[in-house]
Amino acid sequence: MLRDLSLQSLFMGLLTAFVGFASSFAVILHGLSAVGATEAEAASGLMALSVSMGILAILLSVWTRLPISIAWSTPGAALIASSGAIAGGFPAAAGGFVLCGIMIVIAGLWRPLGRLVAMIPAPLANAMLAGVLLSLCFAPVKAVGADPALGLPIVLAWAIAGTFNRLLAVPAALLAFTLVIIFGIDIPPGTMDRVVATLVPQPVFVMPVFTLAGLVSIALPLFVVTMASQNIPGIAVLKVHGYAPEPGPLFAATGVFSLFAVPFGGHAVNLAAITAAMCAGPDSHADPARRYWSAIIAGIFYIVFGLLAATVTLLVGLAPPVLIQAVAGLALIGAFAASASAAFKDAESRDGAAITFLVTASGVSFAGISGAFWGIVAGGLMLFLGHIRSGRGKSSRPS
Repeated sequence: MLRDLSLQSLFMGLLTAFVGFASSFAVILHGLSAVGATEAEAASGLMALSVSMGILAILLSVWTRLPISIAWSTPGAALIASSGAIAGGFPAAAGGFVLCGIMIVIAGLWRPLGRLVAMIPAPLANAMLAGVLLSLCFAPVKAVGADPALGLPIVLAWAIAGTFNRLLAVPAALLAFTLVIIFGIDIPPGTMDRVVATLVPQPVFVMPVFTLAGLVSIALPLFVVTMASQNIPGIAVLKVHGYAPEPGPLFAATGVFSLFAVPFGGHAVNLAAITAAMCAGPDSHADPARRYWSAIIAGIFYIVFGLLAATVTLLVGLAPPVLIQAVAGLALIGAFAASASAAFKDAESRDGAAITFLVTASGVSFAGISGAFWGIVAGGLMLFLGHIRSGRGKSSRPS
């Protein structure tokens, strides 16, 4: 394994963890607070989720030798934020988190689900990935438009470094981001004192309480959203990059580690989609067999970020969110180009791929489930109708 480690994977792992944590931690805190968590419980939940997904990423990547990237359920956090507090408060919500984790484990052990996920056509999987990445790839342009003095140095560093060496493009963008934050952002007085005060992890134990409201309002919707918006697209992203893991054990593992996070306030972890494209793509390493190290490194940094959750959130909060998204968008332009090219390469599946791409990229959710899942469904339906049309055309030809 150590012979497979490279500087390229080391950097991509760090960037993956930074993007995964920084881009959505605010959504997690808001979601947990909305269902009744105190500020301390929400911070503890953020820490538990980050540590849990870091450990799981390391274990799965070592076990499979595949770049298995893990994330917290950002769509799930957005969903529970919209549901609001339930009877019984945060302990009842935690009971719902437990039930959700158990259902994810059961779904992972149910073989027909794994076979169904493995049947997703490659053009639709590529189109879904391109649709997921599209909005994030807009972020560099939006950053320049919002504040050229902050956004333009990041984009120029990426473009200039990439001209001489493609592997240096994203590191240069991250370095420019760091310099922009240091020299371009006004740091409020007393920030360093606050940083020192947050260095010690402060886990808070939450005793789950099982109620009907927790099952109906939290567990069932969280299960559906996490599976449809994260776990299934996560497998599709790995498939796009040439990896073919058995879905069931991966799903079950995310359910188990979700259960580990619940007693400390966490809601759910799952397979990653966007950051999976970073770890599984060619920028992680030219050799696909050595890219698993990027997911391992990301897992290590997720654990570090989790233990320092309060400090990291304080420091990252100083930067405009669009700058963080800009760095991620620049890192994913290559993945977007490759997936879009593969999605529309085959004329027979082009209509289905186009529908998948458009539905996914629209960002519209139906029944609380993100467009990534519905894009696959709509594209699959279009392919099915195309096969029927093709079959009727052949049958109508004179023999």
